[in-house]
Amino acid sequence: MTPLHEILLRQIARVGPISVADFMTQALLHPDHGYYTTTTPIGRGGDFVTAPEISQMFGELIGLSLAQAWLDQGSPAPFHLCEIGPGKGTLMGDILRATKSVPNFHAAMNVILIEASPTLQAVQKQTLSGVAVTWLDSVAAMPDGPMFMVANEFFDCLPIRQFRRNDTGWQEQMIGAENDAFHFVLGTQSPADLFHTRADLPTGAIIETSAAGNAIMDTLSRHIANFGGAFIALDYGDWGTHGDTFQAIKNHEKSDPLLYVGCADLTAHVDFHALGETAKAHAKISQMIPQGVLLERLGITARAQQLAAKLSGEALENHIAAHKRLTHPSEMGTLFKALAVVPHNAPLPAGFEG
Repeated sequence: MTPLHEILLRQIARVGPISVADFMTQALLHPDHGYYTTTTPIGRGGDFVTAPEISQMFGELIGLSLAQAWLDQGSPAPFHLCEIGPGKGTLMGDILRATKSVPNFHAAMNVILIEASPTLQAVQKQTLSGVAVTWLDSVAAMPDGPMFMVANEFFDCLPIRQFRRNDTGWQEQMIGAENDAFHFVLGTQSPADLFHTRADLPTGAIIETSAAGNAIMDTLSRHIANFGGAFIALDYGDWGTHGDTFQAIKNHEKSDPLLYVGCADLTAHVDFHALGETAKAHAKISQMIPQGVLLERLGITARAQQLAAKLSGEALENHIAAHKRLTHPSEMGTLFKALAVVPHNAPLPAGFEG
């Protein structure tokens, strides 16, 4: 039993079952025992590996797409080059290296990382040593000005609420406790109009909502509409919610999300439809696109061949495997999707279609 497990048991005993969103928030961000506040989760020594850790090609191509969007919007200066949820700083490092040759891009940029974890901030400072970086703890703190931003595997770790369909409507799925173990329970009836558009779903169906994700997308798309820029979000998920996707990852394997509280990563699939509808209220959005298709459009195969020419042996084998992992439908190529947001009067970033 982890220290946070005991804290949540006491909370539930005091106030009753808590929402999945409250459980996720505590498990990931508790100031003393939260997963992101106490660990460095990314990498082979952590619990999971993200695309930037798999190959430099990912960050290079996404960075060049953002740089092209900057050029397409008239090379505004100054501008903010941002990442939200930047992990170890690897993606931003690759973006900066790939964009060095873009005329005036580095001279005009202010690098901003939005990171709530002090532990990960410390790692990012090491990764980006020598780079002038401003750290912010929320998108609400973003300064005015054009903003060219990327978010990779960020929305999936934001807290979700779950709702289960019954014969008369919907009930929120909560987390209770019994005999020192957590379990799912049904809470109070949800408002009758909460999911009137999902009357087609059968009894027992589960849908998930992320108020936090929608609020962040609202803030970012408003900023882009007001000041210019582009936002590229990459994550695993789909166009709409599809049942219970609440899960935990520990030691690179799926785990029971109600175990190892504070010691495992908790995630849920991203509802790109909800994010897109939120952004559309203020800005122009792209079609959702599989990550593999996007990277191929951006030229990953040519870049892979260029890098392969300098490699041999195990290094070459790892490089080929990394290319496959990022793009192949049986790996990350189809599971992961991408969505772009730009002002209404601007072209979409390279690789995206309207």
